[in-house]
Amino acid sequence: MTIYFYGADEVPYGCFSNFSDHGFDLDGFWWPSSEHYFQAQKFKGTRHADLVRRASTPLRAAELGRDPSRPLRRDWERVKDDVMRRAVDAKFRAHADIRALLLSTGDEDIVEDTTTDHYWGRGRTGNGRNMLGRILVRTRSRLSAEPPETGRPGRGGSPGRR
Repeated sequence: MTIYFYGADEVPYGCFSNFSDHGFDLDGFWWPSSEHYFQAQKFKGTRHADLVRRASTPLRAAELGRDPSRPLRRDWERVKDDVMRRAVDAKFRAHADIRALLLSTGDEDIVEDTTTDHYWGRGRTGNGRNMLGRILVRTRSRLSAEPPETGRPGRGGSPGRR
């Protein structure tokens, strides 16, 4: 069975959404959601990044991150998948409850069920790249291979990544 998710308020898999209210520490800052982190990294090292980090909601962070008047970092297309991997990893390490839910999905495929995003989700045709779903599956594999005590709540990734 494939697991589909989209809205952050959907039960039980809404926590897989980047808009879910599951903040974490990463790179020396508190991020209210993985959407905040992802969008801010488009402007890493600029005042725009902090503006996005402090956005009142994940939707506002997304709006700021998609604002064409803000210049994207030059390497964004090359690094965006790794940025998403870091955000998802930090989020699931910081919250034991959603980590347990992710691990409980076993070997099932996970798909972001959006018709508007062919890259991060399944897209309009259903044949999108589903990169967010693939990153969730990869994160699940890494977490399931680790001893349970390594994923303590409040940790934003391994010490070497901070």
